[in-house]
Amino acid sequence: MRFQRLGQPGAEIPVVSDGTTTWDLRRLTADIDGAFLEADGLARAAEAAAAGELPTVDLAGMRVGAPIARPTAVICIGMNYAAHARESGSEPPSDIVVFYKHPNTVVGPDDAVIMPPGSTTTDWEVELAAVIGKRASYLSSPAEALDHVAGFTVANDVSEREYQLQRSLGQWSKGKSFATFNPLGPWLVPTASIGDGSGLGIWSTVNGEQRQKSTTSDLIFSVAEIVYRLSQFTVLEPGDLINTGTPEGVGLSGRFPYLAPGDVVELGIDGLGQQRTTVRAAD
Repeated sequence: MRFQRLGQPGAEIPVVSDGTTTWDLRRLTADIDGAFLEADGLARAAEAAAAGELPTVDLAGMRVGAPIARPTAVICIGMNYAAHARESGSEPPSDIVVFYKHPNTVVGPDDAVIMPPGSTTTDWEVELAAVIGKRASYLSSPAEALDHVAGFTVANDVSEREYQLQRSLGQWSKGKSFATFNPLGPWLVPTASIGDGSGLGIWSTVNGEQRQKSTTSDLIFSVAEIVYRLSQFTVLEPGDLINTGTPEGVGLSGRFPYLAPGDVVELGIDGLGQQRTTVRAAD
């Protein structure tokens, strides 16, 4: 089953689809948020849909929003693919590199990415994103971690490299928290359908030209390891979003130009769908 939120920003409705039929979830929940996830909402919704207890909905003409409501936190893992670490000029890290994005960076998978005024170094980063479904604190091992993950989705960790690096004083979040800098979706797919998140093809293109092509098996720290390590120093709450890192092939590598207004960025992950965003200059 695939979970989505459809409609205009701020007025999205929660739905679930089996790829053929889409059901309205408003009889069960007002939104796909932390409370719904914590109450085993994904499994209950799938059961209700299969039992014919939910009305269907017509997708025609409906905007696709982010598949979860505004998260309580957006936690990001940097340099989590060895090849990307090297193209960034760094050795693979010995522990997770952590930074944060403002939750209001999260937008729909096909919404426009707005370049900051004067930016010449806006970059793309396709990432496997994990959504927390159950509170995680001081987990005893990675073996526990996936029980705390509700599901997976696709993220674009858009980055403004000048603010991230030259203006950062080491604080990457400066280049990560501009409006629209985290397109998310199209679907939230339950962990039961995806497993541990490994072995998934992951890719991006700009204007139809290949940029990134890898597999989530190349993550240095697996999703389970990330959740376990994060839980040792921060409490993960239901609805929190974790961007797990990007493979090589970004503009920072110097092999490709950075984004410009009018560019079209497409990216996706096997089993989780794909995004198509157009880059726009700020008004």
